Amino acid sequence: MPLNRRKFLGRSAATGAGVALTGAAAAPAVAHGGGRPHPERYAFTVMGTTDLHGNVFNWDYFTDAEFDDKAHNDVGLAKISTLVEQVRREKGRCNTLLIDAGDTIQGTQLSYYYAKVDPITGAGGPVHPMAQAMNAIGYDAAALGNHEFNYGIPLLRKFQEQCDFPLLGANALDARTLRPAFPPYWMTRLRTPRGREVKVAVLGLTNPGIAIWDKAHVQGRMTFPGLEEQAAKWVPKLRSMGADVVIVSAHSGSSGTSSYGDQLPYVENAAALVAERVPGIDAILVGHAHTEIPEYRVVNEETGAEVVLSEPLKWGQRLTLFDFELVRARGRWTVESVSARVLNSNAVAEDPRITGLLGDEHRKVVAYVNQVIGSSTAAMAAAEAPYRDTAIIDFINHVQAETVRAALAGSEHAGLPVLSQASCFSRTAAIPAGPVTIREVAGLYPFENTLEARVLTGAQLREYLEFSARYYVRTAPGGEVDPAGLTNAGGTPDYNYDVVGGLSYEIDVAKEPGARIANLAFEGAPVDPAARFVLAVNNYRASGGGNFPHIAGAPQVWANSEEIRNTIIGWVKAEGTIDVSAFASVDWKLTREGAPIF
Repeated sequence: MPLNRRKFLGRSAATGAGVALTGAAAAPAVAHGGGRPHPERYAFTVMGTTDLHGNVFNWDYFTDAEFDDKAHNDVGLAKISTLVEQVRREKGRCNTLLIDAGDTIQGTQLSYYYAKVDPITGAGGPVHPMAQAMNAIGYDAAALGNHEFNYGIPLLRKFQEQCDFPLLGANALDARTLRPAFPPYWMTRLRTPRGREVKVAVLGLTNPGIAIWDKAHVQGRMTFPGLEEQAAKWVPKLRSMGADVVIVSAHSGSSGTSSYGDQLPYVENAAALVAERVPGIDAILVGHAHTEIPEYRVVNEETGAEVVLSEPLKWGQRLTLFDFELVRARGRWTVESVSARVLNSNAVAEDPRITGLLGDEHRKVVAYVNQVIGSSTAAMAAAEAPYRDTAIIDFINHVQAETVRAALAGSEHAGLPVLSQASCFSRTAAIPAGPVTIREVAGLYPFENTLEARVLTGAQLREYLEFSARYYVRTAPGGEVDPAGLTNAGGTPDYNYDVVGGLSYEIDVAKEPGARIANLAFEGAPVDPAARFVLAVNNYRASGGGNFPHIAGAPQVWANSEEIRNTIIGWVKAEGTIDVSAFASVDWKLTREGAPIF
């Protein structure tokens, strides 16, 4: 959809102008003893969230209980709303702004329900709970996150229509015209007690990895150039338009790394690089990395000025506060200082205004996820899945392989052996013995991935497994092994460690990465490097997510648009019983110089 110029300009117009502010936000110029007057000053605060991922309530739909973790964090916009109102009361509402750095409409069963079960795109469909909550709280602007594209562009456009604030994406371009497909920025005016205006601009930047991760939705429709490139284009424009303060809301971490390697010429986690290389930015609200950075200062290499970065923790666990101090001299405002900090949402109660607004939606989703869809002959848990062959990962691979095998029946590839890859997405996922509900099955697969089938050779599969095995910390032979220190080498997340079902193999963690796979076999015989296999694989991995070798360029022989989560739910409904003995077996193990660790 091309950018609507009238709507874009209207949304970018000043808001809040004409409101007289009171309190201590500004100090009037006062002469002392006939000397020169003190310069006029003004202070305001920009609040920020990121990676909300569909969290409104402090509730875990997978456990059907109040959210809790080891640190006793809380989640959700209802908590954030309470913090926001506290800050507004303290600072004066018109001395505050509220922005977000993306990944809003995917991540919980609440957001899934209104994307797939009762979609907002349906005729006379509902208003998305995230739009309702964010509108009620009074967000001013939000950057696009990569997960905004998971359900396709039509649903994202509908969500955009339902929001009372703009969704920003200066580097989300129409593939045909190369013009912004979303508003690049939002600008407002804050009025000081003496009647002067401070112009504040928010530039939104999203993640270039969307081109890989949601290729099926965006290819040929949108393109996503680098953050640094687009910031260098837009920041000078915002300054020329009179912006006194420029804030970037970036759905991009600060590490300077990319999970997709060299598949794209743009850095995935580029926020600090933008601060360092693009002059004219005062602060950056960072998202995407799911880390907590209360304040991080980067010196711009051209101007020497400090740029303040802050990333609040995901899911509404933290609220960032950027405090700006401005001084007026020679007819213009200058940023004198910026500081950042975060507030913890577990320190406050949920705002009853938000919980009351969306109570019906919450109850509807709770009822949906608690439907019993089948039973299991044994309990399965993911707690040890990162370092042991577990039945729960075998179950995912079993369903995926069966689905692909059935889809290829009668085709030219029907005679090829079918393997499957799966990752441990949640170490708390579990299937009980006895009755099984939607929420328990859905907990195995929290992402909106779909299933594909790609053809790989035996040699390519070995290299694929070697790449996956980098996940383990090199561990010398002898002595006890603490599982807590064995995984996630180099910061590799659990979702970028793949188990390949249908093969047997050992991973020797005493060896260097790249030389760890031993005794690789299929049906008891060593894998022929030239043999061809079909790999059932999720679309994230197949599109290059995680930068695994060979898979992105491998021939695709089948693909499905249904989320793998729903494929598994449908399988349970159809079978009625999960017979764990039918698929659970120990086919891979960790070793040190050939000796099993566990």
